[in-house]
Amino acid sequence: MPTCLIDPSIERKSVKGFKFPLGVYPVETMTPIAGYSADFEPEENTDEMGDWEAWPDQYVFDIVMPADRVEPFWHQVFAMMPGRVFPIIDYIGHDAYREIDPFMAYEPIGKEKIIDAIRQFRPFFFEDGMVGFGAVSEDPFFYVFIDEHKIVTIRVEPKYKSRIEKLLSAFDLEACEEPAGADAAAHEHRAVLATSPDRPDLLTGDEILERMRDTWRLVLNVDPESNVDDEGNELGITPWRCLVRFAAEQTPDDQYAELYLATNSIRRAEELAQQSIATTLENQGEWLDIVVISADRLTPEQMTEALAKAPNPKPFDTNELEEESVFAIHYIHPAQNGP
Repeated sequence: MPTCLIDPSIERKSVKGFKFPLGVYPVETMTPIAGYSADFEPEENTDEMGDWEAWPDQYVFDIVMPADRVEPFWHQVFAMMPGRVFPIIDYIGHDAYREIDPFMAYEPIGKEKIIDAIRQFRPFFFEDGMVGFGAVSEDPFFYVFIDEHKIVTIRVEPKYKSRIEKLLSAFDLEACEEPAGADAAAHEHRAVLATSPDRPDLLTGDEILERMRDTWRLVLNVDPESNVDDEGNELGITPWRCLVRFAAEQTPDDQYAELYLATNSIRRAEELAQQSIATTLENQGEWLDIVVISADRLTPEQMTEALAKAPNPKPFDTNELEEESVFAIHYIHPAQNGP
């Protein structure tokens, strides 16, 4: 069964007895403060979660605790939620113009799917500095999220306030003005998973995310028609790297290809990638389920470097990105030599 393991060479940073996650740690002198803040937020007519309706009156808890207490706390909080929830993942991915890839499900799933995945990939969820995860329910409204710093945010209807406070007390956490975790100072994030050519069952963070997108029905929660950076600046046509998964009726294993192209939105990048794969495979049997796993923007410099390693690329001019084009297709493991 696929799993993941922590790289044994990574050492945990601890300050004054406060243990930080393996994947995120301060790089300047700071004093961690375990505890929580709690604030009341009235219902607003904002749309903070894509196509969701406005959240109701709620109490918001921001919670900092040592890394070795985050997992047991999660299990206690998650047990309070109803049986079907909407999972959430934030991932520090590979897009050159977006720091975090926000994924969310727009259909609820059974909690057991989240429990099983967290059990299977525990080091990734609770120690890796590249991922945050959580879930939200609509009725009752209940939101819990452990971010990439492993700091916990809980949003609940007022009727849950006392239950959350009792749980926090059971974990010896007290209310304070400014709890301080790794994000309270200059800090670094790192992936913590070990890989080995002798252990194909050990997955990377990217591979785990791919599985979660399938099993948790996650969708990248960005505007698919636009092409802007984190500050909202229009980028126009940019280079992209797309990873595509496809299968054949006669072949049991999924196969993969990476494509390098230029276009002006994630929707067009995905369409171009699917069309290109379908065209190259049309004379080689019946190919099924052509799925774009990721579509990440590159800087022109990154594109030039990538195409230098790609087989038979089209010429790429960093000064002329005026129309969309596909520059290279590279079939990769397990289709190392193409289908």
